[in-house]
Amino acid sequence: MPRFFVESGDPEEIVITGEDARHIGRSLRMRVGEELTICAQGMDYQCKIVRITDTDVYLHPETITPCAAEPTVNVTLYQAVPKQDKFAEIVQKAVELGAVRIVPVLTARCVARPTKAEFEKKRDRLQKIALSAAKQSGRGIIPEVSGLLTWKEALTEMQQQDIAVMLYEEQGGVRFGEVPLAEKRNVGLFIGSEGGISEEEAAQAVDAGLHRVWLGKRILRCETAPTAAISVLMYLTGNL
Repeated sequence: MPRFFVESGDPEEIVITGEDARHIGRSLRMRVGEELTICAQGMDYQCKIVRITDTDVYLHPETITPCAAEPTVNVTLYQAVPKQDKFAEIVQKAVELGAVRIVPVLTARCVARPTKAEFEKKRDRLQKIALSAAKQSGRGIIPEVSGLLTWKEALTEMQQQDIAVMLYEEQGGVRFGEVPLAEKRNVGLFIGSEGGISEEEAAQAVDAGLHRVWLGKRILRCETAPTAAISVLMYLTGNL
């Protein structure tokens, strides 16, 4: 069933406008009486089309239920900026697996070193990738792709989470199963770039309260690690 997002739902009537309305009427060629799903703030509105114009689609919600695809934990991925266009793949997979926010972080060992202004120019495209992945995977929200943060800014944010973990391939990390995730609602996950994380940054992370975890003795690419780590988090919290 086609799936579209709006900022807020209404139990009586929902109106789709703009590009989505044109897509429903012209590309999908949907007609009055056909059904589609509208997502708003984690709720699914199963709707019937009651009227279509050249610019708007008017819908009547038949049922309203929480989106079954939304996990019970809010995972924010803090990803050190990778080389080339790997961040697009990371955004796509993180959204499919249930992350609610993806935050690019500039760390000491990042090879790619965009300024905040330079990264901002890429953010619209990355947000569209997040939207497409949310539709494809049946999400109830569109996860946000944040603006670029410095390492210090990211650490400050991660301290506000209920719990935060970082992937760490050196000595001192624990298995994911040893991290106290029970009853934690907001989880921060930090993953380094191709060069990993410096010893100084790792020490700062521990001082800030982050748990160092590892995913075994194999070294994963920076675009593979988020997929593996989020999958493990979702499994341990009963969401996979």
